[in-house]
Amino acid sequence: MNLYKAYYGLHRSPFEITPDPYFLFPTESHKEALASIYHGLLNHKGFVLLTGEVGTGKTLLVRCLLEALASRGNPFAYVFNTRLGAIEFLQYIAADFEIPTSGTKGELLRALNAYLMEKHRVGQISILVVDEAHQLPPDILEEIRLLTNLETPQQKLLQILLVGQPELDDRLNLPQLRQLKQRIALRARLTPLEETETKGYILNRLALAGANGIGSELFPDTTVSAIHRYSSGIPRLINTICENVLLAAFGRCAASVTPEMIEEIAADFRLGIVA
Repeated sequence: MNLYKAYYGLHRSPFEITPDPYFLFPTESHKEALASIYHGLLNHKGFVLLTGEVGTGKTLLVRCLLEALASRGNPFAYVFNTRLGAIEFLQYIAADFEIPTSGTKGELLRALNAYLMEKHRVGQISILVVDEAHQLPPDILEEIRLLTNLETPQQKLLQILLVGQPELDDRLNLPQLRQLKQRIALRARLTPLEETETKGYILNRLALAGANGIGSELFPDTTVSAIHRYSSGIPRLINTICENVLLAAFGRCAASVTPEMIEEIAADFRLGIVA
């Protein structure tokens, strides 16, 4: 339990680093990425790619996407453990789709194909989301590409979203992955927040946590500027700074957070200003 919640009139913690869709702050970058991915998957584009630096909100966006897909009744498999062999990877996908996972690789693929055909027959779109895809070895990425060979004469039976850090683009430039790179129909990218977006992000989270209009008083513009400088607009770092500075402000019974408090927290976490 966070000690500062009652002191500042909050009913929940506003700056947890867990990717909670409740706290989504839709910047232009996020709205554009979400719309592009949603369009690509529901219009049978096959392969869609989402990249972004560490902490920019990729997993949060994916969870919002999965909630939207589930509300439409579309089945999905979500793979976030990239330390799997080829058979284990296919078994993981099958388990998420609730397909029996015993048997050989060939039997797994036949079962998966039968499942996808049945979902296609009833008008459902089956989706595979692979998070942390920049960590996948080339052989697993090639296995993923081969899954797009499960198709009807008109369209792919499995829509695939690859999510990863910018290194994923480098991985896809490998000669042995050129076929996969050519199959990517849509690309989306998340970028760090601008300073005005950082302010909106902080105030939005405080409001959702029950701040009752005190957000601007608690985090004045000069303080937000300091947070933006030290976080470089990365949402995860903004959360870390704000969570810790609220604890510090509570300890001092302060009604607002000062830039000096931000500098102290930044020093504690070894956060330097990026020019």
